[in-house]
Order: sequence, then structure tokens, then C-alpha cells
Amino acid sequence: MNFNNQTQAVDYTELESLRREVAELRNEGAAFKAQSHLLEKLVSMARSSTEGEVLKAALQTTLDVATDQTNSEKGSLFLLETSGKVADAILSRAEVTPEQRKNLIGNVLDKGLAGWVIRHRQLGLIVDTEHDDRWLTLPNQPYNVRSVLAVPIIRGEELLGIITLLHSQPGHFTQEIANLMLLTADQMALVLENARLYSKLDKYSKALDAELEKGRQIQIDFLPYELVKLPTWEIAACFHPARQVAGDFYDTFELPNQQVGLVIADVCDKGVGAALFMALMRSLIRVFSSETQLRGFARQILEENQPTDGWIGESGSKNLAHLNALQAVSRTNEYVAQNHWQMSMFATMFFGVLDPETGILTYINGGHEPLFILNESGVKNTLKSTGPAVGMMPGSKFKIQQIQLEVGDILIGYTDGVTEGKNPEGKLFTDKRLRDILEQPSTSASELLNSIKTNLFAFVADAPQFDDITMLCVQRK
Repeated sequence: MNFNNQTQAVDYTELESLRREVAELRNEGAAFKAQSHLLEKLVSMARSSTEGEVLKAALQTTLDVATDQTNSEKGSLFLLETSGKVADAILSRAEVTPEQRKNLIGNVLDKGLAGWVIRHRQLGLIVDTEHDDRWLTLPNQPYNVRSVLAVPIIRGEELLGIITLLHSQPGHFTQEIANLMLLTADQMALVLENARLYSKLDKYSKALDAELEKGRQIQIDFLPYELVKLPTWEIAACFHPARQVAGDFYDTFELPNQQVGLVIADVCDKGVGAALFMALMRSLIRVFSSETQLRGFARQILEENQPTDGWIGESGSKNLAHLNALQAVSRTNEYVAQNHWQMSMFATMFFGVLDPETGILTYINGGHEPLFILNESGVKNTLKSTGPAVGMMPGSKFKIQQIQLEVGDILIGYTDGVTEGKNPEGKLFTDKRLRDILEQPSTSASELLNSIKTNLFAFVADAPQFDDITMLCVQRK
């Protein structure tokens, strides 16, 4: 008899142990299923939601999974900041005013079960609200609540949020359901943390985009609002930044003695730093070209600085005016090299001074892409580099050259974003493709630019570009 009783006791103990194992396995299986369901929903949410909706969608998805998992009738979720302040919430009461929402949250966190969970950092289970003073019955409660489960969502040491689940029948939420929710809470914590970080990143990204947009607008304002207009000349330009702010720039401006300055340049870097240097160099060229006055005898100055093939222009005063303006390149080089050498910033730059009356163009090409002079037969002349890039080293020397544009001639300058434009396969537009277009006859500067743009943009299609595309074109009519 005693032996039988002992056997029965052992069998009962083993049975209870087996039941607990089965219950644990059932809970783990349910938790795994809930986690998989949560991840599946979140992947779908991330693909379909806009950036501003991700956090709200993550909160709603987390609450939906918890409600389905426990067969709850209603539920709410508080997302908390590190300070304990409510960052966002989804309430059981769907239709409330902002003031009512604020009061509800304040009461619940102060006197209700959610506040108890925050203070104790542990799960709150109410079998029957009529016999538990942790439950706060709110005025004008639109639904009956008898059983409540409040689960803290904790990541490391931080309390990220609280899910409160409600049911109208007492005893609906059991310890087994509570254990199931605790198993799922870690996955929910990971989801909420990522969603919160994503939301912050989204805010920072939008703030940065707003600042870059301001920078873009400021940079556009630095480009000439209107190109110089001359009676027998056409000047056209093209500017397509690869990013919101760019390092390329072009400029046309009037100089003393009815001369015209023509500039196209490319700062070595990209982004905000290049845009700042673009603005600096553009301003320096404008200021220095208008104020510089060479000292000494005019004849001696002209002899010491004459181009390789001598002066084409017959007017000594105009040649001297061109020299005066072009000293801006050397002065800009010295300023940048001496004051900003630690930034390792420089620019390739073409600066030409045009006499509209005669077509004489005196220029410096500081390490820039060659410019081309075209006529009805194609490429007539190439204006190659006459010195290093501007701002690389103090004391750099820049040779001056002079040519004459005849009636019908077109001068075209560009930055390397044109020839290095990439198509979706990663192939470059190349110098050859550009040269083939230049060899075709064009009746105007604007027609030539349009032809280059049409061919270039058809080539690159929708491929992202890594360099700015800038062109400046001048024709003597």
C-alpha cells in the first residue's frame, strides 16, 4: 500500500513536471510565432510606410500583435523617453481631443496601473479590477474593464514603453498569458528601439535636408542671376549639381572699360566644403578683377607679361585692362594657398576677359579642362592649360594667352562632370563623345548646349551622377 502511494506520488510529480514543460514549450512556440508575425508585419510596414509614418506604424503593429496574442478586447501603448516622459502613445480611446489625451495619460501614469509598472519595472496583472486598487476607472469610461495585463518593454536598463491589455471578463489574463507576453517583450523592445532611432534619424535627416536646401538656394544666388547681354554676342550657360550643393561655378560680369569677365571653374572636392570654396573663389575673382591696378610703366608691363605669340590686340590700354583683371587669378591663388592651405582645397579655373568690340579674349586657364573654339567646320582652336590649379601652392605662375573670336565663332567651356558622366553600366561619356558633338555644326551657343545636354542626359539615363555638370558657351554673332 505504501509502495503504491509512493509510486502514485512519483507519477503525479512527473506528470506535473511534464505539464509545466509542455506549457513552457507552448508559450515559447506561441512567442516565436508572435515574434515571426511581428517581424513579418514590420518588414511590410517598412516597405509601404513613408518615413514619417514608420514610428507610428511600429507602435500600432506592436500593439496589434500583443492584442492578437492574448485575445484582448482593447489595448494601449505608451512609448517613453529616457527621462520617463511619454514620447508617443496609442490609446484605447480612439476619439479624444488633445487636451483629453493629455489628461488621460497624466492620470494613468500618476495613479493607474501603467504608473505602477513604471515605478516597479515589473509586469502588472489584475485578475479583477473590482478587487485591485491599482486599476483607475476613468470618468465617462466608454467600455467595461475587469481583467488587465500591463507589460513593461525593457531594452537593457532602459524602459522603452508599456503595453496595457484589457478585457471585459474577470480572470481573462492568467499567469500563463503573462509569461507568454514576457517572452515576446524582448522582441517588441528591439522593434520599438529601432523604430524610435529611425524616427530620430528621420528628423535629423529632414533638418539636414532643410539646411542643405538653404545652402543650395544661397549657392544658386551666387551664380549670375542674369548673364551679361551684349548686342552682337550670345552667352549661354548650363548648371546641374550632382548633389544639393556643388563645387562647380560659372560667372559672367562687366569690367571697367566695357570689358566682360568669363569664368568657369571646378573646386576639387564635393559637397558643403566645395560649395563654400566655390562662393569664396567666385567672390575673390570678382573683387580682385575690378580693383587690381598694375604699377609701373604700361609699355614695360605689357612686355613683361605678353603672351607667347605676342599681343593680338592693337589697343595697349585694353591689353593693360585685361592684364589688370587677370591678376585676380594670382591674388586668389595667394589668398587661398596662404589662408586655407590646411583645407587642401583648390579649383581648376578658366578666367577670360573679352573685348566685345574686337572679339579679343585674354585668358588664363588654371589647370582646367581645355576650352574649344568652334566654327562651321568644327573645332578651330583649343585653349589648353596655362598654369596650375588655383589655390594649390603660393607663388604659382599663370601664363596669359590671347586669341580673337571671329564672327560666327563659338567658345565652349565645361567641367569634367560632362565627360565623366556615367551611364547605368558605369561607362563614361568620354572626351570622344563630346568632341564628336563639337565637330557638328551649330548655329548658336544655346543650340550647342542643348545638343550636348540632350546627348549627355540620354547617355546617363537615370544613373546617379557623382560630379557636377557645368557649361559656359559664348558666340560672336
